[in-house]
This record gives sequence, C-alpha cells and structure tokens, in this order.
Amino acid sequence: MLNLKKLGSADLPLALEPLTQTLHAAVHAGASISFILPFTPEAARRFWQEKVFPGVEANRCLLLCAYWEEELAGTVQLDIDMPPNQAHRAEVAKLVVHPSHRRKGIACGLMIALEEEARAQGKTLITLDTRTGDSAEPLYASLGYETAGSIPNFAKAPDSDRLDATTFMYKII
Repeated sequence: MLNLKKLGSADLPLALEPLTQTLHAAVHAGASISFILPFTPEAARRFWQEKVFPGVEANRCLLLCAYWEEELAGTVQLDIDMPPNQAHRAEVAKLVVHPSHRRKGIACGLMIALEEEARAQGKTLITLDTRTGDSAEPLYASLGYETAGSIPNFAKAPDSDRLDATTFMYKII
C-alpha cells in the first residue's frame, strides 16, 4: 500500500538514513540525477543534509516521500523558491524511486502529489529536466508534461564518461 507524505523540519532526522539509502541505491542502479560513480552513502547523506534539508527548513523546497508498507520507496522535491518574475512557477528536482520499488506507480503517485502541492502554493507552471530517452521521460509525458526542447551533451552519465542530452519539460497547471 502506497502512503505519500510531505516532510517537515521535524521529520528530517528520522528520514535521513532512508533517504540516503534510496538515493545511493538509485544512483548505483543508473539514475541520472546529478551524481556519478563512485558515489558513497556519505556523499548521499551530505546531499540531503547540506542541499535539501536547509531548503525544507526555510520553506524554499517541498520534500515529498512515498512509503510502501512503512518503507521509504521514493521521493521528489519541488523547488518553490523562484525569482520575483517567476514566482508563478516551481521546479521538480530529483524524482527518485528505490530500485526495489520500481514499476509500482510510485513515481506517478509522487508527481500527482507534487502537482497538488504546487497548486496549493499558488503555482501555475511546473518545469523539470530529465535525461533524454530515460524511462522518466514517457512518464512525464503521460502526466501531461510537454517537451520544450533538449540540449545535447548536457550531463555526464553516472557510470561512464558519456555525455547525455537532457530534455526540458513543463506543465501548466
């Protein structure tokens, strides 16, 4: 059974290790989400503590988690801290599903919850980027995200020196 939760400051200490394990496992399974191998659990932990948690605590970022039978199965972030001329939009960051929980509808559930949170924040546009040809690209399209374009050689693959293209997508909500 899937349970979705928006984490607040009080939830972060207990969530740190499951978030660390999920991110570490996803990168080692080939997820192209800014990290390259070798990628240690310590690096994953630092990412949450130094990059994400401060934004959650300052209400600049929303952190949504999906639990499958009490176990963290996935997570996504919504960056809501935009410049004044972009206050109407938010940006999706790091949709991550633990490899052992893929193909259960978790990514879809997280994105639907993220859109609800964006609406509650008064946002009317959501943007994101994803590795071109990745399995997330058709998921986003199935949820109504439109392709704005792609940039070749945008990011290094997590497991090689290959440079992958990135597709930028958006959805008006």
